[in-house]
Amino acid sequence: MKLYDGGRAPNPRRVSVFLAEKGIEIDKVPVDMGQMGHKSEEVTQLNPLQRLPVLVLDDGTAISESVAICRYFEELHPEPPLMGTDARDRAIVEMWNRRMELNYLAAVAAAFRHTHPAMKEWEVPQIAEWGEANRPKVLSFLELLDQELAGREFIAGDSYTIADITGMIAFDFMKPARIERPEHLTNVMRWYGTVSARPSAKA
Repeated sequence: MKLYDGGRAPNPRRVSVFLAEKGIEIDKVPVDMGQMGHKSEEVTQLNPLQRLPVLVLDDGTAISESVAICRYFEELHPEPPLMGTDARDRAIVEMWNRRMELNYLAAVAAAFRHTHPAMKEWEVPQIAEWGEANRPKVLSFLELLDQELAGREFIAGDSYTIADITGMIAFDFMKPARIERPEHLTNVMRWYGTVSARPSAKA
């Protein structure tokens, strides 16, 4: 089994943090995304969408999409649980992880991909107006999240889950996207301080 890894890019990092939380070590194949390594023939054969990460099992099965990879490892190594503990809990974690993906990480990514000069060759067409339109969406969602976090420690409840991993990655991605940290949102900042202090955050 080996993981084709894109380093500090948001989605590869989500899997790396997840694995670190689980205490799982796996052989990694580093792919230089700056040199368009994710568009190589080798990666394209594994994932025709040319996205990372990609997990290749011993039988040759290729699994892409970060959450699918995390789900695979959650099934093999259920402790500590990062995707819920029963039907209700799993549904809540899934709900919040999707919210973090669709309303937060996607908006930060759009701002980065459509406004950063380094992404001009990646995001074709690069539409600056769309990137700028997503900046207020980020803050709007964080304001909602701040209200939610007033009553609990973590995003999906009282336990750290994959939703917190997605949220932390999105928060860190705000810096290259040139979106200011929401210092006035005290609950969000308290939450971020907690999750970013975990050893896995360095993965």
